[in-house]
Amino acid sequence: MSRPNGIAADARFPRIEEYVVASDVSRRDGIGVEIYAGGELVLEIFRDDTTRTRTIWQRAPLDVELVEQALALFRAEIPWDFE
Repeated sequence: MSRPNGIAADARFPRIEEYVVASDVSRRDGIGVEIYAGGELVLEIFRDDTTRTRTIWQRAPLDVELVEQALALFRAEIPWDFE
């Protein structure tokens, strides 16, 4: 999947090239962050308010430092409590 418009970079998370905060209300209901590298989606962390779960999806093996920064970004951008 290629990146959508509106991607941002953040100096607080130098291993993350680009990311977007995105909501989904079709097959699931919640909000998350999508992490992009080389213009491709490589990691998603999602808070599903219907199932009251938080999940991580990754495309391939990733650097642990990138995953740790993605988790920190998720915690900074996405409210922890379910709606």
